[in-house]
Amino acid sequence: MNMINMLAILLVLAIAGFLVFRVLKARKNEEVEEDVEQDDKTYSLEKMEEFVRRRLDEITKINLYDIGLSEEELRRRKNKKYELKKALKGCTYGDVNDKKYVKELIFDLLSKEYGADETNISKAIPFDIPSLLTSQDKFDILIYIYKQQFGYEALTELIKKYNLAALKYVAGEAKPCYVITPEEIDDIYEKEDILLNYEDKLKIVTQRIYQSYKGYSSIDEIRDMNIDGVSGGVSGLPESFLSQVAQTDGDYLDQILDNKVPRACDAIWIFFQGKSIRLAFLSFGTESELKRVCQNIYKYNNPGQLSDSNGYKINEMKDGSRVVVVRPSMSETWAFFVRKFDVKRATLEQIITYDGKEDAIDLLKYLVKGARIISLTGEQGCGKTTMLMAMIENIYETMNIRVQETAFELHLRKIYPTRNILSFRETETVSGQEGLDVQKKTDGSVNIIRRGCNRSRSILDDTSSPSCI
Repeated sequence: MNMINMLAILLVLAIAGFLVFRVLKARKNEEVEEDVEQDDKTYSLEKMEEFVRRRLDEITKINLYDIGLSEEELRRRKNKKYELKKALKGCTYGDVNDKKYVKELIFDLLSKEYGADETNISKAIPFDIPSLLTSQDKFDILIYIYKQQFGYEALTELIKKYNLAALKYVAGEAKPCYVITPEEIDDIYEKEDILLNYEDKLKIVTQRIYQSYKGYSSIDEIRDMNIDGVSGGVSGLPESFLSQVAQTDGDYLDQILDNKVPRACDAIWIFFQGKSIRLAFLSFGTESELKRVCQNIYKYNNPGQLSDSNGYKINEMKDGSRVVVVRPSMSETWAFFVRKFDVKRATLEQIITYDGKEDAIDLLKYLVKGARIISLTGEQGCGKTTMLMAMIENIYETMNIRVQETAFELHLRKIYPTRNILSFRETETVSGQEGLDVQKKTDGSVNIIRRGCNRSRSILDDTSSPSCI
């Protein structure tokens, strides 16, 4: 009997021990899974960006006098701190040199302080698993690779190589349109057969962090390219429309929430060789991100505050690009328009390329040299400003040039630094007419007047000047 009791007790103890072992093992597995999950989150783009923001904030706000540095070290650290603060401010104005400086610092912070290496960098962007890459990931990689070879012509070369600027039919559109689809980007990525090393991957991650932190979101690299322009928020459904849809059509609202219907924050367009092309594979993600870009992109030279009572701003960026920003309630949604002018290409021979071009070019040259009053008109984006830049080359160098603009766009002194040229623009306190009146009191021989006129911008005449364009 005692033997049976003993066996029963041993059996109970064995079962209890086995159950305890299973519970402890399950808890250990849960802890390991939690550690792995936490490790994955540690090297996500969001966590890395949070670290970069915090470190750069610490660097720019630290009180160097409390650290007990030597005089030489204090001077060096003060200069570095000043240079960083200047670069952080300048990169939001479109300064590519400041952008490069900030990105190099972010690269060093991630590699030297955060611990990014070859084994964990792919947790931020799944470089090694193409099926997990989004269209934006693939586009960022393509632009990075092309930029190594073609510089700021990268986007132009990519579009030309794969004929992406052609009219095409896409799902949901009854008529052909200019659009670059996610499927095209996926197909191009497969054809390119790209191989990236660790440094390449970290530089791409650095760019993604930079564009969310101090850059212009998904258009940051596109804005730097040598294209005619880029705009955002100009198509898709405004945020205010969602509440109206929710009250009338629940199924349509579900499609919007599932991203089957484009929203305003999904609208990214480029202006390329006279064509407006929608980049259907890119998005700002949220209305707040589009708003952030609009609030930052026009700030160069402190043009004033964009507010509900002053719903638009026209300004230039540091590289000479023209930027126009609008906001509700003046417009139905936040939107911006960046127009770029490539002054290096502005010659009549490069602009006019059709049969019989020689006669047209000679006529324009004779009109300019003959000091005739000339008016250039046309629809938006047809090339009036570029044509004007090309014509100015034929004005005699002995003639002084005075320019009146709504916003600085011609930047003629960059092209002709030794010529007598002065440009004026409208401000909140000085109208275009007042600027023109001041011009007449200077020693100008040629007056160039660029002003908007209904749908098109006309370059008007002024008969008080010997020559006027």
